[in-house]
Amino acid sequence: GLTASEQLRVIAARTQELVARQYRCLRESIGPAMREAGFNLLRNAELKREQKKYVDRFFHERALPILTPMACDPAHPSPRYHNRGLYLGTMLEHEKGLGPKQLFAVVQVPQVLPRVIVLPGDNAGNVSFVLLEELVAARLPELFGGFSVKSWTTFRITRDCDQELLEQESDDMLKLIEERLKERQRGQAVRLEIAAKADESIAQRIIDDEDLRGLSEEPGTTTYNEVYRINGPLDLTGLWELYKLPGFEKFHDKPHTPRRPPAFRQQRDIFSTVSREDVLVHHPYESFDPVVDFVTSAARDPRVLAIKQTLYRTSGDSPIIKALMDAAEAGKHVTALVELKARFDEANNVSWARQLERAGVHVVFGFLDLKTHCKVSLVIRNEREGLKRYVHLGTGNYNPATATSYTDLGLFTADADIAEDASALFNLLTGYSQGHQWKKLIVAPNDLHSRTLELIGSQAALASAGRPSRIFAKVNSLADHQIIEALYGASQAGVPIEILSRGICCLRPGVSGLSENIQVRSIVDRFLEHSRIFIFGEGADAEVYLGSADWMPRNFFRRVEVMFPVLAEPLKERVLTSIVPTYIADTARARRLRTDGAYTCDTPAKKQTPQRSQILFMEEASAMSETITQLPNHGSSVEKKQSSSLMGSRVPARSNSSHRQNRSGSRKSRP
Repeated sequence: GLTASEQLRVIAARTQELVARQYRCLRESIGPAMREAGFNLLRNAELKREQKKYVDRFFHERALPILTPMACDPAHPSPRYHNRGLYLGTMLEHEKGLGPKQLFAVVQVPQVLPRVIVLPGDNAGNVSFVLLEELVAARLPELFGGFSVKSWTTFRITRDCDQELLEQESDDMLKLIEERLKERQRGQAVRLEIAAKADESIAQRIIDDEDLRGLSEEPGTTTYNEVYRINGPLDLTGLWELYKLPGFEKFHDKPHTPRRPPAFRQQRDIFSTVSREDVLVHHPYESFDPVVDFVTSAARDPRVLAIKQTLYRTSGDSPIIKALMDAAEAGKHVTALVELKARFDEANNVSWARQLERAGVHVVFGFLDLKTHCKVSLVIRNEREGLKRYVHLGTGNYNPATATSYTDLGLFTADADIAEDASALFNLLTGYSQGHQWKKLIVAPNDLHSRTLELIGSQAALASAGRPSRIFAKVNSLADHQIIEALYGASQAGVPIEILSRGICCLRPGVSGLSENIQVRSIVDRFLEHSRIFIFGEGADAEVYLGSADWMPRNFFRRVEVMFPVLAEPLKERVLTSIVPTYIADTARARRLRTDGAYTCDTPAKKQTPQRSQILFMEEASAMSETITQLPNHGSSVEKKQSSSLMGSRVPARSNSSHRQNRSGSRKSRP
């Protein structure tokens, strides 16, 4: 095996290849296609007279007052470069006056200004633009009067933002996270991106300033794996501004409006619906509004006594946050588990936690050494028969913004066992309460890993006995070695296994005598594939689960996760005969993983039209919406039959006795 340092060198070298390939694609494919479409990126020397006047005016009126020229000498130490900030580095020669004859200086490209400066004078269907750094670089002499510009380059530093939290460091997690956020800009530099033709003296100055010599390919060389020589504009995310320009809508994806699930189109409150029937929703094809309505209705409903909610990531103007605050201010008992350690959302979550606390919400942060990644919302309502609990469980975040671009599944239920488990989960998160006998939820780090191994093993046993068996898993990543070994064993026993892993997959499919019964594919398309779906068994014996966890060690052992069963037969049927087959039939955006680790296009058979799963899901949602619109009676048997087989499935909630328990029965909780 490799040592940690050796592994980092291999990864860094491979990353260099990927970045070079990325920019080669930009130069040879995307760039020419953009020019053909009417987008013209110009350098300063290519500007026409009127364009130069416009750029000069923009610079003096909008950029110059913001820019800060920073000389670097013994009296002016090199600045602390902001994480992923874009900078210009320049070597200057002194003409006369104060200062040394040669000087290194930097200018930060302002993030408060648009990166793309659209130039006037183009015909309809064409747009010429210059990048902000090009505009500033051409006017460096104005910023450094008395010096001539010998050379300049763009560069960007990436810093290590992964900070370990130790329990003994603080007795207040919120304050600890706030302190660590302040330290993030001071993290160790781990990457330098710099223009390929940069003056080597500038590059070496930055390398020395940021101590980027640690992973050199060979001791004493001047080639560093952390230094990326970029042949093109740095930070390509800035080009997203072009997408917003008017007149180019023909290049956009056709707009998609999520449809309201049929179960929630009837004129009754959401709790009446969920009390009568479980509801499965498929985002973004179906609207996220019912999830928001679930919380906002609870906040307004006088019969609702308590709301308990996990929050991992949410939107900047979250209606769910507002509803929780409104509910607390109205006197309801509201508890929010806010995960302060959600990567790169820490600052947002700290802000939300402070606001929720001020509104009277009981805010807790779970475990210091575990991220709370499960997606659970629990409402307790006072009804005629007594207190009743309603639950929403999901595979994705409570974030209305990403719910329009991520694919996820959510389940609304009033199943008594699931509700009891959800209550126990919140008690575990808020009070470390232990000893609960889990009935239907499978929780990490409690026993999700062992139960998954059991489920895989049960299919291997069936196959060995000559009985029908099947394993299907849709995840973001597959990396847990014990799960992989169990899948190999199931394959050797004869279990047909289908894996949809959008990202990392450490399993090798198709190896004779080991994994010839395993197929692995990845679907990358317009919407980010984020749902986790698990099927164990064939036909009527199939068990269907959804969950928040990928098959990775971090999800099994370092996060609080939930895998939950889909119990109602029509909902199971929808997953088994509609959702999963649509994914498996994708021949337009699917890529198949080969034994050697390469991916190949999953092409359709001759004379067959390529099937694109996301388009089919959108068409299905639209067709269902049109069908419902045409039906005069929302409660008709026709609607019920169609909706259960298509979108927004809903069925009567199953009784507790209808769920087939595993052989070991209920399971105890532990932290």
